[in-house]
Amino acid sequence: MIARKTCSIPPTLEQARRRFERWRKVRPSLSPIPKPLWALAVKIAQEHGVSRTAQTLRLNYHALKERLPAERLPQPTSAFVELVPQPSGHSPCTIELENGQGAKMKIHLARPEAVDLLALSRSLWRAEG
Repeated sequence: MIARKTCSIPPTLEQARRRFERWRKVRPSLSPIPKPLWALAVKIAQEHGVSRTAQTLRLNYHALKERLPAERLPQPTSAFVELVPQPSGHSPCTIELENGQGAKMKIHLARPEAVDLLALSRSLWRAEG
């Protein structure tokens, strides 16, 4: 038996999943997905990302991605944060950050006292897009 990782599905994504499941139960064999369901999938993908939407709704990733306007895809963001070392006798540390969407980051600091950790974490996880 395979253990499945459980994670909470946002309400809008769960509602879309239920609509797709209802359609799959009553559709004629091998019929294409109706345009209103594709439109729903595109809207959900713009909110929750293509991969998560395709997996949850059991859609082909590439077919869904092709339907999204390129300018509407969530764009990864990054920022440069300069860390200025200050003299001290503290030992190094490792910081692991994880956002609510599963993205993770690990930072090793040789001199943690030289870093405003709150400002660093806020700048790295600033709202995307």
